[in-house]
Amino acid sequence: MWGAGFWELIPFTLQMALIIITGYVVATTRPVYRAIAAIARLPRTPKQAIAMVALFAMLSSWFNWGFSLIFSAMLAKEVARRVAGVDYRAVAASSFLGLGSIWAQGLSGSAALQMATPSALQPAVRKVVEAGDVVPGGIIPLTHTIFLWQSLVSVAVEIVVVTVVVYLYAPTAARARTAEDLGIDLGVSPLDQPDPPRKRTPGEWLEHAPWLTIAFVLLAGGYLVHDFATSGKGLNALNVNALNLVFLTLGAALHVTPARLMRAVKDATPGVWGVILQFPFYAGISAIVTKTHMNQVIASWFVGISNKQTFPAIVAVYSAALGVFVPSGGSKWVIEAPYVMQAAHDLHVHLGWMVAVYDLGEAIANLVQPFWMLPILGLFGLRARDVMGYTFLVFLVLLPLVLVLVTVLGATLSYPL
Repeated sequence: MWGAGFWELIPFTLQMALIIITGYVVATTRPVYRAIAAIARLPRTPKQAIAMVALFAMLSSWFNWGFSLIFSAMLAKEVARRVAGVDYRAVAASSFLGLGSIWAQGLSGSAALQMATPSALQPAVRKVVEAGDVVPGGIIPLTHTIFLWQSLVSVAVEIVVVTVVVYLYAPTAARARTAEDLGIDLGVSPLDQPDPPRKRTPGEWLEHAPWLTIAFVLLAGGYLVHDFATSGKGLNALNVNALNLVFLTLGAALHVTPARLMRAVKDATPGVWGVILQFPFYAGISAIVTKTHMNQVIASWFVGISNKQTFPAIVAVYSAALGVFVPSGGSKWVIEAPYVMQAAHDLHVHLGWMVAVYDLGEAIANLVQPFWMLPILGLFGLRARDVMGYTFLVFLVLLPLVLVLVTVLGATLSYPL
């Protein structure tokens, strides 16, 4: 069972790798960095600067967590260059807070995209979600997950609360340890980075000219407009493939030449090794869970310790705890989906909301689990222990807040969707 299921998530593995890569590609374009430089000029005090980075980290993570990870890190470094007396550890910690709060409730949220994309989950899991004819095809569109008004309210509440908390704990200039104090050289702005070297062969000339990029952007943009216009589904037409094509098209347009685009993709690729290595193992685990009917046993356990009102809070806590050991929202949902969805059917809880509940719980695990921080900590020249004191404070605030949100807002929804 494990071996047969090991490769069942190959399409989704590449889809998640491309979310990271395309987000990085957009975040490293010159127009985006000019926007970063403009934003970095806004704050006047260190506390304002640290809170502002947290705010933009959360807002950008709603659109694409891969984009946010790079965008927020570059914003934090630019703020450290421009704002005298800003604590370098605190501003670096703020750049991670999008991944520790609302990213999974946004457009690149793995679980929501898996439920909306037919190829992103195994057939056995779809059958559990389908439950006969309750949910046709086992597909839950985004309008019943991240675009629920309850989900949007939870996102807004978290953004406000986290921004206030960060402002309150941010060290003043008198107590700060700046990058200079830590012996860290912030280097020069990416805007000063030279273009890739030009060559003279016809193929190399095309790499440094915009014509191939223009052709791709027109083709991909035309397809996306046509696809959304003719689908008749509105927002439900958005899935992981469409999202990746949108970001790749935008990245190509902003980089202008194929040479710059290729350099950005090459620089982004080392960041996806964790996804490529982990996802097949989790697919094998999921196959065992579903094919041995273990999902039904675990679902019965959930049903036994909860009811319709308490089930969302229990799943949020469980998802956060498991996230410490399985630091990947998409692959962890592959493991959890069979029994969480089965229990939701048994308790008659709104299925789309349970995806949102999973997302809210899973995200806060990133505040105490440094896996996704590691690629960016090297960019800052810091260690995990330099920033996790700050992220842990946010975790202590968000955990009870999430439990209240999933319980109160979940009571406004009815089964199945």
